[in-house]
Formats: sequence, C-alpha cells, structure tokens
Amino acid sequence: MARIRVLVTGGAGFIGSHLCDRLVEAGADVLCLDNFLTGSKKNVEHLFGKPNFELLRHDVVEPILLEPDRIYNLACPSAPVHYRKNAVKTVKTNVMGAIHMLGMAKRTKARLLQASASEVYGSPPADAGPIAESYRGRVNPIGLRACYNEGKRVAETLVRDYRIQNRVDARIARIFNTFGPRMAPDDGRVVSTFIVAALKGEPLAVHGDGSQKRSFCYVSDMVEGLLRLMEAPAPEGPVNMGNPGEVSILQLAEMIIALSGSKSEIRFAPLPGEDTPGRRPDISLARELLSWEPGVGLEEGLKRTIAWFQDNGLDDC
Repeated sequence: MARIRVLVTGGAGFIGSHLCDRLVEAGADVLCLDNFLTGSKKNVEHLFGKPNFELLRHDVVEPILLEPDRIYNLACPSAPVHYRKNAVKTVKTNVMGAIHMLGMAKRTKARLLQASASEVYGSPPADAGPIAESYRGRVNPIGLRACYNEGKRVAETLVRDYRIQNRVDARIARIFNTFGPRMAPDDGRVVSTFIVAALKGEPLAVHGDGSQKRSFCYVSDMVEGLLRLMEAPAPEGPVNMGNPGEVSILQLAEMIIALSGSKSEIRFAPLPGEDTPGRRPDISLARELLSWEPGVGLEEGLKRTIAWFQDNGLDDC
C-alpha cells in the first residue's frame, strides 16, 4: 500500500514546521512548501535527509501542479508585524492560496484542511465570554487588521462554496493564539516579545493597564488538533482550535519574568489601535467531534518555550 502524500503549505513556519515533524514521524511522504517570506529553513533543517521529507520553495499565490492525498493550507503571515508589511500580499496569499489549493483538491480528490484564525471574529464585546463558531464577528473591513481578517473570511467562504459546488472534502480550523518553540523572535506576538525582552533584561511593555485577557495554546496541542480534524469526517462549518483558559497580559508578563529568572521591569504603554479586550474559544465542538482539548498548561508551555529561546531564539535579535 502506497504511503500517504501530504502537502503542507507554510510548512517552514512556526506551526507548519511542527506539523511536518509529526507527519514525517508518522511515516507520511511530506512535501513542505514555503516562500520563506516569514518561514525559515532553520525550522525544518533537522528534517533534511529524511527519505520522506521534501522542501519546495514556492508561493501559493502562483499555481502549481502536485498530486497530494492531503493538503494542509497554512500559508500566510500570521503576526500583525508581518502581515501589515504588505497588506495586498496578505490578501492574495489568503484568497489566491485558498483558490489554488482547493482547485488542487478538486482535481486530485485530496482531503484539505484550511487554516483560518480567531481574527475572523474581530473584536467581540468584553462580556462576550467564550466564542463559539456560531458568533458572526465584529470586523472592520478597512481597519488595520483587515488584510488578514477579511482574507481569512473569504478563504472560509471559498471552502464552503467548493464543498457545495465541487464536493471537495475540506474542513476549516479556526486557530487561536498558539505559542511554543520556533516562534520568530521579531514577530511582535506577545509571548515571543515578552520572552525575548526578559532574556535580554529589557523592560516588558504592557499596553494599557494589562487587564486585557488572552488565551494561549501550546503548539504540540494545536498540531494534534489539526491532525485529528484532517482525519475526521469534514464538519459542515469551522471548528475552533485553541485553549479556553485565560490569563491577563499583566499576569503573562509576570509569569515570564518569574519563569525566566529575569530582572526585567514591567512598563506600561498606550493601547495600540484595534486592540481587543479578550478573545477565547469555546471548544465544545472540537471536544465533541475530535475528542480533543489542550493538555499542556500555560506554565509548562512557557518553560519549554523560554528554554528554546535561551538555546536558539535570540540569534536573530
């Protein structure tokens, strides 16, 4: 019996590289596709020489002919500092990338997983509580984050329409904040930003009073969820993937200082534009359909991530 052929777009990125690890370990023939706009060869160089791993430099905005059995479409800058640099490119990556990958799935009868994001929900009210997939969102189509938010929303629309019109076996994962080893030190995400500052002994900049809350899912848990979603019968709609636990930004800063043994101070700064007071997932659907929920706690995940940054992550700072 032939081994399963898996295409991972954005495979040299943060989540994508960990996904490639798991797939290679499971014995799949893995084609990692990346244009290295934000991904890095360093994230997958430990897989070079593996007989079931191949790295291909390509941009999903451009068409390509491949013959996979599974397609994980993760290609897109996901940190604001990256996707705002070229907003038009971000929209194209989301929309044209989805069109090309869905077209490939249609042609080859491959199963597809489209990576969406919690940003499709926009800025829910402070008292919204856990957000279920049924929430329609509050998104500004011409705001600072619109290139990413609206690009993901259109990609979801394309998945739905390809499912109905072309019977493509596709599913959507709405990914919430994820952290862990291989985060880029300069990506502007709060976990990596705080860890780099703490390890360098620099002040940690907490915006506002730090009371805004976030949820954080460790990367190995996220990858497990994506693998389960791919192999399950495709749900009709999106599935939230994330950790429903919450922590304030101020608490996060204090945890990272303590866990890293840093002497850094906390300094408060003005809130940036379009900051949301909180956004955490309701993962009832993932629990029901996939028997999945995060298993790595925030403190343990931070310890692992800090250790990785101490060994690897400050080289490019």
